[in-house]
Amino acid sequence: MMACAGISSGTLTLSSSSSTPSSHCNDSWKLSKFPFYPSPASLLPSRSPACNCRCQLSAALPQNDLKFVLHDALDSSGQNTIHARAARDGFCSEIQKLSSIERETSISFYGGIDLARAALHIAAEDDSLISHSSVPLPVDDFIERLDNLSMDYCCHYSSSFSSSPEHFVQCLERYLYIDKGFQRTKARNLVEHRALYLHSVLTHRSGSASMLSLIYSEILKMLRMWGLLNFDVEIFFPHDSYSSPKGYHKQKSKESDQSHIMTSQSLLVEILKDLKHAFWPFQLNHTRSLFLRAAQAAHCSNGSNNTKESAVEIASAKAAQHRLQRGVWTSVHFGDMRRALSACERLILLKTDPKELRDYAVLLYHCGFYQESLHYLKLYMDTKKSTTLEQSSGSSSDMEEDVVEKLVVRLNLILMEGWSSHLDNRNFIFNNSEPW
Repeated sequence: MMACAGISSGTLTLSSSSSTPSSHCNDSWKLSKFPFYPSPASLLPSRSPACNCRCQLSAALPQNDLKFVLHDALDSSGQNTIHARAARDGFCSEIQKLSSIERETSISFYGGIDLARAALHIAAEDDSLISHSSVPLPVDDFIERLDNLSMDYCCHYSSSFSSSPEHFVQCLERYLYIDKGFQRTKARNLVEHRALYLHSVLTHRSGSASMLSLIYSEILKMLRMWGLLNFDVEIFFPHDSYSSPKGYHKQKSKESDQSHIMTSQSLLVEILKDLKHAFWPFQLNHTRSLFLRAAQAAHCSNGSNNTKESAVEIASAKAAQHRLQRGVWTSVHFGDMRRALSACERLILLKTDPKELRDYAVLLYHCGFYQESLHYLKLYMDTKKSTTLEQSSGSSSDMEEDVVEKLVVRLNLILMEGWSSHLDNRNFIFNNSEPW
């Protein structure tokens, strides 16, 4: 216990120039004054000279073209989005700290961005969207719970700090996966979506590979901040559907390990893509991309599903909608438009892949936001032309680009006819999923 007391006091004095994980983000920059969510100009590092997040893709995005829909649509429907907007503010404040170097830096190293806090802001926004709670998710309480995990490890495995790196890794994984009982779940096939949110994983000890990697990295980060590690531990991120993240001594890494190393940016992308896949409203035909599934539902793509399968999908959706209208919340495996839209918006803010603009646009089409959908499709096409990012080739990519062109033509025709979007056509945003 003496070791614990020493470490506890150390947390108050270490890295005075950097905020500890349990500190508040004192940021006067607020997005709530904007009628829409921010353009990339709002996220550029004008406040912080040390931050340089002008990556190739972000430079290609127009500065004032990102006008998001979700929160304003919910406000128009009578739903209070104060907590959701505050959580989005927090997420934006964190990703603003992502420098071009940190975007490529392993998650096992402590940098300017607090990944745990960013993940909890993601959870706080989604919780507000579906729970309609009058109080926000207590982000700081879960940050403290993460800190306590690190402190508890020090109390029980203090001898591991003077042992070999291999023995330290064994002790840490015994603590995390045996003593504390954390286990991997199949995130993208879950009925229990709580495995995709950090606060729920800390509570129920069951989570996705990205959530377990985040918790693993947070413990390493705290131990390094306290000066208890004199060697580098890398986290091996599994790409299969069953393995748990593991640690290894970085000096003994192999070239084949490179594809399994998560950076700060790639971990956030993985977390959001898990949510995007889980809540995408068009779940049938997993051989196709999310975009093609949504396009097929809009009859912009020739589907491979037979008539019988499509009839089953329609019947199930109608039955689920009837139950929801009666107030019966069920797990119907047809996604959640609200959380799919929120994941898309945050992925766009990260500015890593122009295809996120396209995927967001097809969801807006299904919600009846035709003008906004066309805007994002054009933004996707312009961004794609202006970047030198390597584009995938093949029949799937060609099909997707053909569908984009068809959807643009359809949207132009719709807008020429003077069709407008009405809230009555947007029930899919508000009533299509169950709270966790």
